[in-house]
Amino acid sequence: MQSSDAPTRADADRPDPSRIERLCIERGLKMTGQRRLIARVLSEAEDHPDVEELYRRAVTLDAKISVATVYRTVRLLEEKGIVERRDFGGGRARYDPTDRGHHHHLIDVDTGKVLEFEDPEHEKLAQAIAKRLGFILVGQRLELFGRRAPAAPAARPPRPGKSRG
Repeated sequence: MQSSDAPTRADADRPDPSRIERLCIERGLKMTGQRRLIARVLSEAEDHPDVEELYRRAVTLDAKISVATVYRTVRLLEEKGIVERRDFGGGRARYDPTDRGHHHHLIDVDTGKVLEFEDPEHEKLAQAIAKRLGFILVGQRLELFGRRAPAAPAARPPRPGKSRG
């Protein structure tokens, strides 16, 4: 008789749990194959995908997955604090795994590209503002929206033969 804790052949064929899958398990979520797949896609994302983009990535790995399953799973991950919904403009919610640590975002309004950054000076300023107003800071979020500055024109070399003096 086989113990229920003994690994099965299916377990041996399954890749190691992704970071997001481990968080799901820690928070008591039942991990179906499709949830596992969505967790893996989110773990491998280097950007902040919306649900439609998550679906596009997931369906290349499992053609049977539905967009409704992706929506339900993302909503569940948000409820469990595993991902955070972000609104970077453009009329669609995008998702950021919470295990990436505290960081801020700079959104390029022309391309939609999101740059993550940390800034100790901002952290100190936020703490100082909260203290000055009589609060203890428990959280904060900074999202900057900008446009790339035009490249500075190259300096012109002086014209030969003309000197001032």
